[in-house]
Amino acid sequence: MGRFKEFLFVLIALSGLVSPSFAQEQEILGAGASFPFLLYSKMFDIYGREYGVKVNYQAIGSGGGIRQLINKTVDFGGSDVVMGEEDLKAAGASVIHVPICAGAIVITYNLPGNPEVRLTPDAVADIYLGRVRKWNDPRIVSSNQGVPIPDLPLTVIHRSDGSGTTFIFSDYLSKVSRDWHATVGRGTALNWPTGLGAKGNTGVAGLVRQTPGSVGYVELAYALRSNMAFGSVKNRKGRFVRPSIASTSAAMSIDLPSDMMVSLTDTEAPEGYPLAGFTWVLAYKEQAYQNRTEAKARELVRLFWWMTHEGQKYAEPMEYVPLSKGAGAKAEALVRSVTYDGRGLLR
Repeated sequence: MGRFKEFLFVLIALSGLVSPSFAQEQEILGAGASFPFLLYSKMFDIYGREYGVKVNYQAIGSGGGIRQLINKTVDFGGSDVVMGEEDLKAAGASVIHVPICAGAIVITYNLPGNPEVRLTPDAVADIYLGRVRKWNDPRIVSSNQGVPIPDLPLTVIHRSDGSGTTFIFSDYLSKVSRDWHATVGRGTALNWPTGLGAKGNTGVAGLVRQTPGSVGYVELAYALRSNMAFGSVKNRKGRFVRPSIASTSAAMSIDLPSDMMVSLTDTEAPEGYPLAGFTWVLAYKEQAYQNRTEAKARELVRLFWWMTHEGQKYAEPMEYVPLSKGAGAKAEALVRSVTYDGRGLLR
C-alpha cells in the first residue's frame, strides 16, 4: 500500500510538471475584428468541445488585431481590413490573409413607415459629404418614383470609433465619388464632413432610432437581427440591389487573387451588392518564430482549416455570408501554405 501511495504521488507530481505545457499547447490566442465576433464565438465554442482546444478571441477591433499580430502577442489576428504597406513592413515576415466569411454594410434610416429607399452611389456620397440636407432632395427622389419620400431634414449618423465597417463604407465611397476620395478618403476612422458620431453598430442604431429623418450605416447581420429598415443601392451594372445573404455572396463572383487581399466594394458582379467585404484571420506564413512549438503551429492550421470547411455551416444561420466555392478554394490554398521551419503543417 505504501508503494502504491508513493507511485501515485510520483504520477501527480509528473502530471503537475507537464500539464501547464500541455495546456499552453491546447490554447490558441486571437484578437481583432468585432464584426465576426458572434460567429467566431459560436465556431470556437463548438471547436473547443469537439477537439479540446480552447480558442481565446478578444474583439478589440481590426487595428488592434493587426497590432497584436505584429507584436506577436497573439497566434492570429482578425481583421475586416487588408493590412497596409506599413503594417506588412512592420510585421517583418509574410502574413497570410485567410477569408472566413463576408458581410455587407447597409444604409439604414428612420422615416415614416420606413419604405425601402433606393439610393444611387452619388446620392450616398453626397449625403455623407453634407450636400443632401433634406430627404426630398432631387438626388433621392429621382430614383424613388412612387415611394413616399417625406419633406424632412436629413441627419447623418456615422461611427465615432475606428472600425472595419467604416473602412468598407469609406472604401466604397472612395471608389464611386472623386470628391470623397479627394477630401475624405478611406480609413477605419475619418474626419467626417458632417453628421453625428456614435460608437459601434449599437450606438449608430440607437441614434438612428431616436432621430426622425436620420440615416446611418451598420452591418447587415446587425440590421437583420435588429429588424432595422435599410435601402437598396445601385451597383456598377446599374441595378438597385437589396443587401442580403444572396446578394453579398454574389459580390464574390469576381476574379479573386490567390492572396485574397481583395476588396469587394463596388463589385463588378451583376447581382452583387456593392457595399460588401471579407473578414480575414491573419497569421504568419512561417510559424517557427519566437520559440513557438510545431505543435502550437499545427493546432493553429487545423483551426483555420476547420473554420474554412466544417465551420462554414454556422455562418448563414447567424446572418453571415459563407465563402463562395471560389473563395473557399483560395482560402484552402492559403491554409496549406503555412509552414514550420519550411515544412508544410497539414498532413
